[in-house]
Amino acid sequence: MISREELDRAFDSRFNKEMQEKLRNARVAVAGLGGLGSNIAVALSRSGVGHMLLVDFDTVDTTNLNRQAYGITQLGKPKTEAIMEVLAEINPYLDIETRLTKVTKENAADIFEGFPIVCEAFDKADQKAMLVSTLLEKTSDTVIISGNGMAGVGSCNDIKTTHKMKRLYICGDGKTDVDDGIGLMAPRVMVAAGHQAGQVIRLILGLD
Repeated sequence: MISREELDRAFDSRFNKEMQEKLRNARVAVAGLGGLGSNIAVALSRSGVGHMLLVDFDTVDTTNLNRQAYGITQLGKPKTEAIMEVLAEINPYLDIETRLTKVTKENAADIFEGFPIVCEAFDKADQKAMLVSTLLEKTSDTVIISGNGMAGVGSCNDIKTTHKMKRLYICGDGKTDVDDGIGLMAPRVMVAAGHQAGQVIRLILGLD
């Protein structure tokens, strides 16, 4: 087992102390642990984000392996359990909480209370809209970073981050939909997840 001190020294070589402290003290939630959410969680863990809430109700199955952060040994496990295994191999000293539950309009505000940044990473359009509208309505300062449009095999350069409202960012191409029969492939999903994680870090560091 690598020690906390060894990991801290590795961060010392990449980030200054002020950045480290901001990342270590940050609180970020991820709603949905599929292709977007699992890769967002991995990116934030590698970046040293100190406190995370990871929420999902589903289990890992074979259709997830083409774009999500899980492996064959995790098939059948709840995604909340599987993602903890993945992240423990990256940094076991982070403060990570999981919730094995389905997010609804009725419980969303309570689940994400205390987390100033929430990454929306659901699969279905109605779920995405529900979470975004609920948090904008029922919280006063939560910033939502939502994924929208990363299906198919189009150019990854079409994926971008857009500041849509004061407390809402959208990451994706804004048009492609898996329901159009064009499928989901790892490269575009991971690029969109990278945009979401990157925007999280920018907000933490006060760059927006």
